[in-house]
Amino acid sequence: MKRYIVVQKYGGSSVANIDRIKAVARRIIATKNNHNHLVVVVSALGDTTDELEALAYKISKDPPEREMDMLMSTGEQISCALLAMAIKERGYDAISLTGPQVGIKTDRMYTKARIETISDRRIRKALGEGKIVVVAGYQGVTCDNEITTLGRGGSDLTAVALAQTLKAKVCEIYTDVEGIYATDPRIVPQAKKIKIITFEEMLEMASLGAQVMQARSIEVAKKFDIPLHVRSSFSKEEGTMIVQKDEKLEDVAVRGITCNKSEAKITICAVPDQTGIAAKIFTEISRAGVSVDTIVQNVSHTKHTDISFTVSKSDLSKALASAKAVAQRIKAGEVISEKKIARISIVGSGMRSHHGIAAKMFQALAENKINIEMIATSEISISCIINQRHAEKAVRSLHQKFELGV
Repeated sequence: MKRYIVVQKYGGSSVANIDRIKAVARRIIATKNNHNHLVVVVSALGDTTDELEALAYKISKDPPEREMDMLMSTGEQISCALLAMAIKERGYDAISLTGPQVGIKTDRMYTKARIETISDRRIRKALGEGKIVVVAGYQGVTCDNEITTLGRGGSDLTAVALAQTLKAKVCEIYTDVEGIYATDPRIVPQAKKIKIITFEEMLEMASLGAQVMQARSIEVAKKFDIPLHVRSSFSKEEGTMIVQKDEKLEDVAVRGITCNKSEAKITICAVPDQTGIAAKIFTEISRAGVSVDTIVQNVSHTKHTDISFTVSKSDLSKALASAKAVAQRIKAGEVISEKKIARISIVGSGMRSHHGIAAKMFQALAENKINIEMIATSEISISCIINQRHAEKAVRSLHQKFELGV
């Protein structure tokens, strides 16, 4: 019987304590016994990543990014070693490896490094010896041996990248929910599980705030057409398959609703209305390693305008420093920031062929007296920036308006 390579990834909630680690070990062994070569990627235990980050901020208000990566990478090393021990305790051979030991080479962009190459030599050698390989997710190493991390949710990226490198049959993402839902079931308990979703839709949902998978990992899976199965580590139920294309989904106007509270808004007031000014502002911000999302520039009736844009809250201090520096150079006015915002988005590939979707979304928000501060659109999504206090009400109203529970 031909043996296949299967890559499994277990999130932090799946390995939050010793009992859960033992349960994951049993599940891994069951997969191994089904004539599979098995590579397992694991996140840090439970809330370890948040706890490590909190420790750093007790030491420094602005901890150095290199040292943050040294610190944050330790969480996954703990969980992968413990999981390998649990597997060995049940009589199966396993080996735990860090990202650097595996040979995951990255660039030098600390805290959100990009993978450049992966060597499969050590993993294939271990698989050839009959071992289950347990890899610490979320981390890699530069060409000059500096530890890096791949950004929040980076263990997903580790798993997908290993699946591509090893030409795995499937990449299974185990989490604490039973798949991808039309919206967050913690906000809308009656939200339905989506059985099949396209890479395009999942990528849009992940980039707009759905926290089940990291957006960068979906990009890689889409590029290399790696089958993804998102499912619960606490049940044997089938989860959600993420696929390249499904003809049956084309008539669905809205597939899901996301809510992202991890962004902040920056406004540069009284910007001179001159050619090239926007280029100067956003070139300066990009040099700080900050990604900008929604941008709105007011129409100028004087010779000045306001420019607002959103960034990740984790990048707010860097973005503010850059915005204030460039505002001073271009003789703009005050720079204002706002943390209490939320991005509410609707996503669906069927938007290409359905009209009136935006109007329906805006109507639902207006009926609930929710003011829209900024609007952004793509071919398959519409996003509104609103006050954070209205976020859950907005999600519930849109879920009802688009009848996603039916």
